[in-house]
Amino acid sequence: MKNNTGKRHRTKVYQALASTLVTLPRGVMGTAFPKQPEKPLKLYEFEACPYCRRVRDVITRLNLDVEIYPCPKNGTRFRPMVQALGGQAQFPFLIDENTGDLLYESKTIIAHLFTHYSHRGKVPLSYQLLPPVSLVGGIAVAVNSFDGMTANANNVNREAPEQLLELWSFEASPFSRIVRAKLTELEIPYKLHSVPKERWQDQGPATARLKPGKYEPLADGKRAREITNMQGKMQVPFLIDPNTDVEMFESRQIVKYLDKQYG
Repeated sequence: MKNNTGKRHRTKVYQALASTLVTLPRGVMGTAFPKQPEKPLKLYEFEACPYCRRVRDVITRLNLDVEIYPCPKNGTRFRPMVQALGGQAQFPFLIDENTGDLLYESKTIIAHLFTHYSHRGKVPLSYQLLPPVSLVGGIAVAVNSFDGMTANANNVNREAPEQLLELWSFEASPFSRIVRAKLTELEIPYKLHSVPKERWQDQGPATARLKPGKYEPLADGKRAREITNMQGKMQVPFLIDPNTDVEMFESRQIVKYLDKQYG
């Protein structure tokens, strides 16, 4: 059983990695000095939605922390809320209490994020020219076997955790993608702490970065500030569950924990 579980997880890692490669270089790099909103942004989305992925790419680029409310297909926790607030069950859906905006459409949300939370205050040309159909994102979702698309049917009538879980992640991390998909399928809301790579020295996995030697984050950058919350090391995914006082790295262990605690 353990061997089968390990094989399944390795397959998930390969699929998530392939999904990341389809959309590179997006979802990897971010500003070291983000312009964080005063009140938390609330994003209603689901992992396997290619239009939601566009928005998460920008969240990584701007290095924003966002509250995520998963709305997979057949979900019952937050989909009805979006229908009530915005008039339709369409995703992504952003609530920005700093500006009073409730926004559908990925391109509209992306323009809003760059306008209000980038230091330049305008949308880069590469994001202005996004095609109306997210073909590349759709391929990336298919490569990842549509993980994070549909709610776990056995979880429909369970209550959401009382407090938001906290996840340190960045969009292109294949190990984080596995965890985000599981959180989506279980409809578990969480606070996303973005920790994208801020410079070339950050490139590579935690155990084999391009720059040899002890890892030192950019001084005064967001990674340097966040690392104190992550048991003193920079590795994603990292999960904190304030409901149970659990803190852990490693995607396989996190998924196992989520299934046991909330599945």
